[in-house]
Amino acid sequence: MALEITAARPDPALFDLPWSLPLEEWPEDRLAALPRGISRHVVRFVRISGRVMAVKEIKTQLAREEYTLLRLLRRLDLPAVEPLGVVSGRTDAAGEELDGCLLTRHLQFSLPYRALFSQALRPDTAKRLIDALAVLLVRLHLAGFFWGDVSLSNTLFRRDAGAFAAYLVDAETGELHSSLSTGQREHDLEIARVNIAGELMDLAAGGMLEDVPDPLDVSDVIVRRYRSLWQELTGSERFEQGDRWRVDERIRRLNELGFDVDELEMSTDLDGTHIQIQPKVVDAGHHSRRLLRLTGLDAEENQARRLLNDLDAYRAAQDRQNDSEELVAHDWLTNVYEPVVRAVPQELRGKLEPAEVFHELLEHRWYLSERAGHDVPIEDAVADYVKQVLPAKPDEAAVLGVDTQAMPVRARPDR
Repeated sequence: MALEITAARPDPALFDLPWSLPLEEWPEDRLAALPRGISRHVVRFVRISGRVMAVKEIKTQLAREEYTLLRLLRRLDLPAVEPLGVVSGRTDAAGEELDGCLLTRHLQFSLPYRALFSQALRPDTAKRLIDALAVLLVRLHLAGFFWGDVSLSNTLFRRDAGAFAAYLVDAETGELHSSLSTGQREHDLEIARVNIAGELMDLAAGGMLEDVPDPLDVSDVIVRRYRSLWQELTGSERFEQGDRWRVDERIRRLNELGFDVDELEMSTDLDGTHIQIQPKVVDAGHHSRRLLRLTGLDAEENQARRLLNDLDAYRAAQDRQNDSEELVAHDWLTNVYEPVVRAVPQELRGKLEPAEVFHELLEHRWYLSERAGHDVPIEDAVADYVKQVLPAKPDEAAVLGVDTQAMPVRARPDR
């Protein structure tokens, strides 16, 4: 058999990797020391051509199917890791056939949930992670994606202005349909509830959940959050014909949740006394898209919301409500956001994403102002934050030395 690499953007350096060795035997000098989540397959991170990619050893046919599915998810603009390619035709030195490999790009500033719990985090971290996973699951289901193995282990998390944003990292059991039935959605939800309860019990057994309530109670959060969000996004609403303002209210509520409404279905009773509305096409990323349109900044949804709030405050403070929004946004970017980002020393820029640094700086400025009893200039807040707060943060662009696979865990059955 001849080695074959299928990739959207082939990199000749891929042929230099030791494909004739089982992945678990690859030499350390080829690997990047990044935290790995729990996986039923061998996964390693590799530095190549100035970037980091994840290599998962898996049956070749499964690797090809997952590669295709991840590409479809990316085309649908859903939060998932970026597929880079599939390696097949691997043989060892004795000519014995080896499994294929799926290649995906490492998601910068992301962490598996076990690495997050290895740090000093707030007591509500578990609920915030599950909340992010519920939002991800709703987005996937709206697009017709049945996951089949929803869990914290199959998700990566990035900080998002005090919350988290979740990304699908394992689509091995997934299926993409034109739409999902209620039974398919409920099945995914039950899988999520059971898996999350088990994962939190593992953490509790390892002494990592001292301030977290019963894992079973926490795992039920995803069911409640999912159903509430799904109803808000897809449920119909009936009201009197004279209450048409409620149409705008519904759209504003959806925007606050971070979703755009591209179409509304509206119908009236035969006697014309009631109106019923239902969102037809719901798209996530309302604030992210507005921020990108105004400033060119690409941020997570909550980060974008926070940055837009500061932009609106800047506009009001400058008394420029009547000026072009795009012009004010350019001035805010030049005079406020970029100076803060540039103030971070080069050696500290791997700590957090720039948008997350800006969010934390706003929080720190508020804290300093409250303590001082007056507004603290942003320049003073930046200097104090860079000196007192940021150096203590872990490097989340590439967290080293956190072997999450070595933490205690029960074996998860293959599906």
